[in-house]
Amino acid sequence: MDNKEINQGRRRFLTLATAGAGAVATAGAAVPFIASWFPSEKAKAAGASVEVDISKIEAGQMTITEWRGKPIFILNRTQQQLADLASVDGDLADPASEADQQPEYCKNPARAIKENIWVGIGICTHLGCSPTYRPDVGAADLGGGSWKGGFFCPCHGSKFDLAGRVYKGVPAPTNMVVPPYKYLSDAVILVGED
Repeated sequence: MDNKEINQGRRRFLTLATAGAGAVATAGAAVPFIASWFPSEKAKAAGASVEVDISKIEAGQMTITEWRGKPIFILNRTQQQLADLASVDGDLADPASEADQQPEYCKNPARAIKENIWVGIGICTHLGCSPTYRPDVGAADLGGGSWKGGFFCPCHGSKFDLAGRVYKGVPAPTNMVVPPYKYLSDAVILVGED
């Protein structure tokens, strides 16, 4: 047999096998490289925006989500709750939201883009406890007839109305913080971006 005889079938097989192995190796190297372009779970938790479907939150109900490791309260206020906001202004430390605790587009009596949906960071501005949602009007342990619903911090007794505005005479110094957010549609908000 002569060394100059070439087996074309074997040559094609070796060429295809080598090309295939090269493609697999390239893909194997490219996947981690491309994955490194996307933020890690830790980076997402540190600041990535969060989409929230608000279409299922009934009037008077609140849901809690998380953004940057903090609880985000999303409250769908009833018409009566909205009407009651003005009635507590005299009991509040900062009824006009003069302190910089909200984006400029939420510096209004409802502290919201759309007045019925309130979005706030669910942390008391006193020592960082998480207040509880107390929608019960006239609750005896919260001031009776002057209480129109809101948030109560059981740690030290701070009270906030349904727009997250702080009452006078409580340990919390300022209103609850309203994070940056925007509407992507009537049913979805994006917390973390203006």
